[in-house]
Amino acid sequence: MASGGNSGDARGSRALLRIGLGALGVAAFVALWDAAYVFNWAPRGTLPDPFAVPGALLAEWRNDRLLPAVGSSLVHYVWGLGVGTVLGFGVGLLSATSRVFDDAHYMLARILRPIPPLAWVVFAIAWFQVSHAGAAFVISIGVFWVNYFATAAGVRDVDPRYYELARAFGHGGFIKRVGSVTLPGAAPGILSGMRTGVGQAWMTLIAAELLGVPGMGQEMNAAAGVGAYDAVVVYMLAISLIYTLSDGVFALIEKRLLRWRP
Repeated sequence: MASGGNSGDARGSRALLRIGLGALGVAAFVALWDAAYVFNWAPRGTLPDPFAVPGALLAEWRNDRLLPAVGSSLVHYVWGLGVGTVLGFGVGLLSATSRVFDDAHYMLARILRPIPPLAWVVFAIAWFQVSHAGAAFVISIGVFWVNYFATAAGVRDVDPRYYELARAFGHGGFIKRVGSVTLPGAAPGILSGMRTGVGQAWMTLIAAELLGVPGMGQEMNAAAGVGAYDAVVVYMLAISLIYTLSDGVFALIEKRLLRWRP
């Protein structure tokens, strides 16, 4: 019992130390930022006072710009993330489990993969105009490739001996084999790709919104156009907060789904 108590105390101390060092790192960053503002290390007017950001946050809230922008971004974020994740998972699974499908599409995948998602913005505007659908289309492309490669790699890394054991117990069919062996065995890699896609979607989303789709990216562009860089930082912090929350939720889901792991 004493040993268990000491172990718990050590973990608690370590957690407190980690939090303290993290807070110290943030304070050092703010101090460096303030010094850059005071001594004009960046071109004058392009770096906001860090202590003016809370006031800018209050102004964006009172002017009813912050929440509508967040809500608009979440619309195409959720759609783009969902579509890209489902398609990336499905195509990656087929690629790793069907030799015919893999042989038929591997050259096309290598041609399309190097093209960045933002290169598709021109077609997104032509096909969907400046809309949620266009932004979701661009986001889904970036998320697709993350999940495609994570799923394919995860499935290919499943130990072949598990398939032999499954056949011995009557799970020789494709559907049964996928459900009982492939997905459980590849789950860590697949979920890791999905979690990466959660962040990838935000990076693509903001760039897509700079072209006019309503959302936080558009508000950042508008604020920068009038030199309100403190407002730009507000939206950057909003993105960081939303990503932290979504990543935390996904981490809990991932931990629950993989609770069988030692």
